[in-house]
Amino acid sequence: MRFAVIAAGEGSRLAAEGIAEPKPLVRVGGEALIDRLLRVFVANGASEIDVIVRSRANRVAPHLDGLVREGFLGHAKLRYMEKTPPSSMHSFYELSRWFDDEPFVLTTVDTVFREDEFALYVKRFEQAVASGLDGLMGVTRFVDDESPLYVSTDARTGLIDGFFDVSDERAKRAPFVSGGIYGLTYPALATLQRCIDGGQSRMRNFQRQLIEDGLRLAPFEFSKVLDVDHASDIGKAEALCSGSRSAGGGFERI
Repeated sequence: MRFAVIAAGEGSRLAAEGIAEPKPLVRVGGEALIDRLLRVFVANGASEIDVIVRSRANRVAPHLDGLVREGFLGHAKLRYMEKTPPSSMHSFYELSRWFDDEPFVLTTVDTVFREDEFALYVKRFEQAVASGLDGLMGVTRFVDDESPLYVSTDARTGLIDGFFDVSDERAKRAPFVSGGIYGLTYPALATLQRCIDGGQSRMRNFQRQLIEDGLRLAPFEFSKVLDVDHASDIGKAEALCSGSRSAGGGFERI
């Protein structure tokens, strides 16, 4: 399976709070964020991992080169590009140039989750694709985001039927927020192209467009998903990684 990582952000909030390392190299529990994702992806059957990073000056690209030389990724193929897109959605678009018609799982580099739940997520994603769904989106009931994207589901099918900002009245009835873990199939790339052509720049607008385009997306519930945006998030992420393991997560109907 193909996995992809958006690691081209500035990490300006972390830098302003005294974190000298570029975000992909920030350590959680003694492990760089990018290393943790790559390790987890390899453990879950990655055949290829595609990464977008900023410039070589920030040390992330040389770090990835070192991982390849050390054999960190085993038999998985690692490709990375160095660009500075204006948004996460544009980073996704750049990465998508490498995608073929196989399903893929995409995250941002600072996404932290329980590894056992992610392993179950990958299995459920494979099942979802086999059943004809277009994607499996990581969601959680745990809200720890400055600007959460709420996710609602259809009571009959269990599939996602809307993505709402907190200012939208419909957000009050939505049980989940987006966890920033996207398992998608090839049709999603046509939606991505439409968003880029239309001048969109936010991943949440891409997700809304997926629904408008009629793609069938199921939710997979994680107990918690954290983004490492602030220095204080590092301790939270370490607690999540080292906490008791749970088998939780899943979607109820396909």
